Amino acid sequence: MDDSQFRDAPGPAHSTAYPMANPGYGKRATTTRSTAPPTAEDYAHLPPREAAIAAFIDRLPDGTDMSVKGLARITPYGQCALRTALNALQRAGHLRRGREHLLLPTGARWITRTWFSRAARDDAWWAAFVSGSLPEDGTVTPDPVPDDTPPPTPPAPSPASTRATRSPAYRVLAGLGRRNPAVSLSARDCDALEDLAARWFERGATEEMLVRALTDGLPSDIHHAAGLIRRRLTDKLPPEPEPEPPGPGSEPAHPDRRPLRMLECSECRAPGRPEALTDGKCGPCRGEEPPARRPGALAPERVSAHAAQARAGARAASVVDREPADVPGVRQAAELVDG
Repeated sequence: MDDSQFRDAPGPAHSTAYPMANPGYGKRATTTRSTAPPTAEDYAHLPPREAAIAAFIDRLPDGTDMSVKGLARITPYGQCALRTALNALQRAGHLRRGREHLLLPTGARWITRTWFSRAARDDAWWAAFVSGSLPEDGTVTPDPVPDDTPPPTPPAPSPASTRATRSPAYRVLAGLGRRNPAVSLSARDCDALEDLAARWFERGATEEMLVRALTDGLPSDIHHAAGLIRRRLTDKLPPEPEPEPPGPGSEPAHPDRRPLRMLECSECRAPGRPEALTDGKCGPCRGEEPPARRPGALAPERVSAHAAQARAGARAASVVDREPADVPGVRQAAELVDG
């Protein structure tokens, strides 16, 4: 299969045919996925092999394993060729590697991701993407042009349309009288109790469950139907449903939080600021000389060694500077000679 045939070949029908990364990791599209498949024009600026691999990655679902080993299992290319192609896609602006900090229901963690863009992006765009200052679709929506034309006056709603827009809670309350005339409610009663009844639906109750809770086991003598229904709506309110456990690939528990992302060098995988990773590579991997580093503090063991050397030197100097008679042993020998 040549590059053009591989590029145009449809992928497997189900995402399970692809090697998937651990939940939350792997490929991640930078913008809202287009429903149209990639075309030859999307990657015409790339060499044939890189264009074929880019079109194939474009069709992969989010979460696919983007390691060269994983891609080698589903493409006709070897790991060396895939590594070279991925680096070329990174230089062209279609791909970046990095990490993202997510707040999941199970806790916070850093995950490794490979971001892919069908459109070639420059370093400034990737910097804005990492900072979270781009909308999800990657475009800036222009401000709407103000329209000075006054809006047309809407027609008055007909009684039929008003009935059709009633909430399920209101309809249940209004229909209680047909179930049992003893609990017939007026329109004013239904309006007053509608919010209480709506809370039942928010907690997963069905219309039949609500009707049975309000009409089963009624007392034989009912003096105030609205008061009785209000009491039952409050006392028999079902509990709030338990949150569902997060599944594979769960999204963050705080979707409104600005993402915390960092890019990595495609060669050494060292993290760095977007402006320091030109075409996805850090300065040393691009052949630039690293900046001169100021000498740091000495290690504690080196400080101790220098101090010991200084003390030994001081002791030796003090012995040399003494008079011979002041040196222990010399004075005793002199006394024996004099005696």
